[in-house]
Amino acid sequence: MNESRSGARSPYMEWAKLCSASRYNLANSGMASLPLTELGVTIEKLEINGPGGYGYEPLLGAIAARYRVPRESVVSAIGTSMANYLALAATTEPGDEVLIERAGYEPLVSTARYLGLDVAYFQRHADEGFAIDVAELERQITARTRVIVITNLHNPSGAFCPYDTLREIAALAQRRGIYVLVDEVYLEMLFESEPQTAFHLDPETFLITNSLTKAYGLSGLRCGWVLARPDLAQRMRHINDLHGVTFVHPGELLGVIAFEQLSEISARMKRLLVQNRELLRRFLDSRDDFDSFWPEYGTIAFPRLRRGDVDQLCELLRARFDTSVVPGSFFGCPDHFRIGVGAATESVRDALTQLGTGLDRFAADNAKFAAAHVS
Repeated sequence: MNESRSGARSPYMEWAKLCSASRYNLANSGMASLPLTELGVTIEKLEINGPGGYGYEPLLGAIAARYRVPRESVVSAIGTSMANYLALAATTEPGDEVLIERAGYEPLVSTARYLGLDVAYFQRHADEGFAIDVAELERQITARTRVIVITNLHNPSGAFCPYDTLREIAALAQRRGIYVLVDEVYLEMLFESEPQTAFHLDPETFLITNSLTKAYGLSGLRCGWVLARPDLAQRMRHINDLHGVTFVHPGELLGVIAFEQLSEISARMKRLLVQNRELLRRFLDSRDDFDSFWPEYGTIAFPRLRRGDVDQLCELLRARFDTSVVPGSFFGCPDHFRIGVGAATESVRDALTQLGTGLDRFAADNAKFAAAHVS
């Protein structure tokens, strides 16, 4: 049963805003913040008030050109989160069912419930590299399923979903009259000059959400978008009239400037991520207290703790080691935790060292506790 809208909340976002900050922060899944000075922006390039309308034309054009889609298929949104909201709101009615991956990103679930939707799940199994089993996905579809929801790269594991799999899902969805929402915000971390998107596989079936927030260190711009067939795109624009009306024009201008410099920003972030991923791989390989899947791309990993309670581990790390990782309970996997390594390399190195010290203390405390109870 869906919750009352008056009690709507996202437990994960509350935790992220109020509890994730620490000196050794491995909870952030995005790349290091890009300073405004790095964009070379002067005040003369910005204006407070813009032309209005349904998005700033130069920004919409930049998005359409980058992803090689028709301009009428692009919808502006305040970050990927609002893009996800608009995509779900435009394709469902209260009482419809949405089928969401598990492990999965909690705000997608909270958004669906806020919209009055019934949430069902299909599993992405750790022992299968968090790959999507299309046959298992199909078994979870019912007559009430309206939208299938996927993240690619997968949040929280970072697993890449191949386009052959997405084609199978599209064919399945098309037969059933179902939409497929793919959040591609982490896919940007492939840093391609001509990025691929599932939208090209089947523009009638796929709804694609994305933004500049995660891969480029530009979260504060809130520059997001949806790619959808034109009639759905128009529906999303009308829904957004009930929420944001017009966009913050300085943000739109900065978004255009960022797109103009995206190749340089990509190269910078890619160099940083290559270094940090090597640190993360060495760290994961050095530990025997958890199992981990190694993602081919991205900033995140999602190891499974072999012994002990993850929530207790996270509390110990924060209280005694000023270190934060994301508890797996937010993703429906309470024996896992998520690590993010998009920060400055020295910060990542220090944080992983501190995490290792905290894990050693946690293991020692557990062993001491177990010995005391045996005796």
